[in-house]
Amino acid sequence: MGNVVRFLLTLLSEKCLQNNRKNMKFLLGTKQNMTQIFDAEGVVHPATVLKTGPMVVTQVKTVETDGYNAVQIGFGTRAAKNINKALKGHMKDGNFANLVEFRVEDTSTFKVGETVPVSFVAGDVVTTTSISKGKGFQGGVKRHGFKGGPRSHGQKHSEREPGSLGGGGRDGGRVAKGKRMAGRMGSDTITSKGLTIVGVNADANEIYIRGAVAGKRGTLVEILG
Repeated sequence: MGNVVRFLLTLLSEKCLQNNRKNMKFLLGTKQNMTQIFDAEGVVHPATVLKTGPMVVTQVKTVETDGYNAVQIGFGTRAAKNINKALKGHMKDGNFANLVEFRVEDTSTFKVGETVPVSFVAGDVVTTTSISKGKGFQGGVKRHGFKGGPRSHGQKHSEREPGSLGGGGRDGGRVAKGKRMAGRMGSDTITSKGLTIVGVNADANEIYIRGAVAGKRGTLVEILG
């Protein structure tokens, strides 16, 4: 019974979050580097620098045509030779590097081809979503924090080995699904909530978010507020 209640609460929370996101402001940017920002009281804040740019509406979706209200945004540029004809026609001969869709409550204010203005200001609390750094194939010690084998006499090559993987009982002598083992690490979609914008530089098209944002330099970052 407890599992059913937790499942229903999870669905309810996800539904509420989806409904709240419909009325959120949105912004796209690429991660640059980290820096320090001093506020009016002289307090220093570690901040991540995000490079913004023109966000152009490439498609408007409505309930009548697509079953839901959303707006598709084109951001960044890439070489025209790397865009096929179908995508180039969809983007109206644009050369956008990224196409990102956002759910909105009202699509009447968006027109295909127009530029979406940046409406964030310092002090806004936002949620960021980006892809974390890829770390390649890693062992269990680095990937999951395993302590490894004992450092005692008789141990030669097993200090960082994961140990036994199978077992009796419910596993039935096999490796259970979801077993923590060595494997590819990183390149995960990371969502960070409750981050604060500590500065906006409109002249340089830069926005400064307090704290760390997942990803390497050049990673696309979605910002919801």
